[in-house]
Amino acid sequence: MEPYLLLVGLVALERIAELATARRNTRRSLSRGAIEYGRGHYPAMVALHTALLLGCVVEPLVADRPFLPALGWPALALVIAAQGLRWWCIATLGPQWNTRVLVVPGRPLVAAGPYRLLRHPNYVAVVVEGAALPLVHTAWVTAAAFTVLNLVLLGVRIRCEEDALAHAAPVYRSPVPAEGRAR
Repeated sequence: MEPYLLLVGLVALERIAELATARRNTRRSLSRGAIEYGRGHYPAMVALHTALLLGCVVEPLVADRPFLPALGWPALALVIAAQGLRWWCIATLGPQWNTRVLVVPGRPLVAAGPYRLLRHPNYVAVVVEGAALPLVHTAWVTAAAFTVLNLVLLGVRIRCEEDALAHAAPVYRSPVPAEGRAR
């Protein structure tokens, strides 16, 4: 159980690093005239991601869940792959990456890195990690609950991002095909 708790702790530290990056990028974007969209769903997103980490710790302890190698090792590989994809997104978007929906009018959409391949690759990372991290130590209730609630929240979030980009400025209506655009 201790290695799993270490893993969850490392993911929590990664989230703190994300929030520090987002805070820095928020200040930079706001200083450049960014408009924030979707403030209403942001607290729910923070609460859900916090609950994921708590569930990953509490469920295996309270329910005495075992580590099942046939499930745990593949799930760990997916967690690592999700982290790689997440940081590829962050590196590709650079100062445009954020945990909030901020649009700086006049900034072009990014169509490089994973955004060449997927419209919302960061959310692929979130979905994979949200299912896989709990399953590393058989926390299937946490995995299922997070997955269902996250899909509902992502529906709201993606609509918010699409609306924000569509209304921000004409420059966002670029000739890049939809599957190659990102915020």
